[in-house]
Amino acid sequence: VQLVESGGGLVQPGGSLRLSCAASGFTFDDYAMSWVRQSPGKGLEWVSAISWNGRTTYYAESMKGRFTISRDNAKNTLYLQMNSLKSDDTAVYYCAKEMRPYESLAKYDYWGQGTQVTVSS
Repeated sequence: VQLVESGGGLVQPGGSLRLSCAASGFTFDDYAMSWVRQSPGKGLEWVSAISWNGRTTYYAESMKGRFTISRDNAKNTLYLQMNSLKSDDTAVYYCAKEMRPYESLAKYDYWGQGTQVTVSS
C-alpha cells in the first residue's frame, strides 16, 4: 500500500489549495478515506472523510463550508479542496486509508507521508 500526498504549499490567508493523495497497492474504491492534519505542537486532528463510493462525506466542524473532500475512483486519487484558508489551518496534512472495506470508522491502517500547508501573509 502506498499513499502519496501532494499539493501543499504556502498560501495567504483567504486563499485556496487543493491537496491530492495518489493511492496504490490496494483496491481503492473498496475503502473509505480520510484527511488528518497535525499542527506544530499539536496532536493529530481529523479533518474529513469520504465513504468508499464517494456518496457520503464527513467534516470536522471547523472545516464545514470551507473544505471539500472528493475522490476519483477511476484515478485512485483522493482530494481535499481547501478554501478560505486561515493561519490555524497551517499543518501537515495526511491522507489515511480505512482499515476495513466499506466501513467509515476512522480506524486507519495506512498513512501517507504528509504534505505541508502553510497559511501566512
